[in-house]
Amino acid sequence: MQSLKGKVAVVAGATRGAGRGIAVELGAAGATVYCTGRSTKNNRSDLNRPETIEETAELVTKAGGQGIAVRVDHTKENEVKTFFEKVNEEQNGQLDILVNDVWGGDSLTEWGKPFYELDLTKGFKLLERAVFSHIITSKYGVPLMLGRGQGLIIEITDGYELNYRGNLFYDLAKTTVIRLAHNMAVELGGEVGALPGMSPDAVKANHITVVALTPGWLRSEEMLETFGVTEATWRDGVGSKHDHGGSFAFSETPYYIGRAVVALASDPNIHAKHSQSLATWHLVRAYNFTDIDGSQPHWEDKTR
Repeated sequence: MQSLKGKVAVVAGATRGAGRGIAVELGAAGATVYCTGRSTKNNRSDLNRPETIEETAELVTKAGGQGIAVRVDHTKENEVKTFFEKVNEEQNGQLDILVNDVWGGDSLTEWGKPFYELDLTKGFKLLERAVFSHIITSKYGVPLMLGRGQGLIIEITDGYELNYRGNLFYDLAKTTVIRLAHNMAVELGGEVGALPGMSPDAVKANHITVVALTPGWLRSEEMLETFGVTEATWRDGVGSKHDHGGSFAFSETPYYIGRAVVALASDPNIHAKHSQSLATWHLVRAYNFTDIDGSQPHWEDKTR
């Protein structure tokens, strides 16, 4: 069933990992999906990964939607502005779903170092990519939703609470986008309140929902390579030197969070979750979706 037929989505950072999984599952649900990122078939980004936005768009179309690849560096305001002008023109002002998944910080994260030994240049670049890019994207994407008074904005993060994530800049990036989701939710009104001076009628008329969403341990392309396995053989990595306490056994594919996004976007009562910080393992209980192998990984319940 294509519950999102006729909907228009933008997945910022759709080249690989969670972004690709989300884009493909939105396509499977019938949506038109703009897949943005910096890696194209003719020009890799500085991450030097083989995945491209064109591949993601092709997977979206193959799944049943319409995939549209557009190269955008979301840290560049002019590129983001031009991109949303394109969406506005091509879709007659319609934007139903905006997923902020831009990351690009793996090579910049210095694990095992205290904050006073970190490279500031790397740290500030990480924040530019993983936080500033989200702010820029929302600044130019949300007005399309305001024009129609409806939409769903999802900030992709790591974790849903304020537990320290082991590296100063990594933690700042992941917790900041949770706060970004909350702050946008407040300013856009609804049950969590509104800005001073916002009229009750404006709040009532606005049906834009903002949430933060985290996966569990994600079996991204790079993670599979790190473990020396493929998606078909991933269980061979359980208990390996890269595993920690056997937790890899409860990991999930990027399509799992994609199905969580589809469940949220298809929920007629989605605004009840406005401003919340959510996890795939929370939503699986509410919506009963599965990963591509039929399992239902629950990161906080290892007995499942």
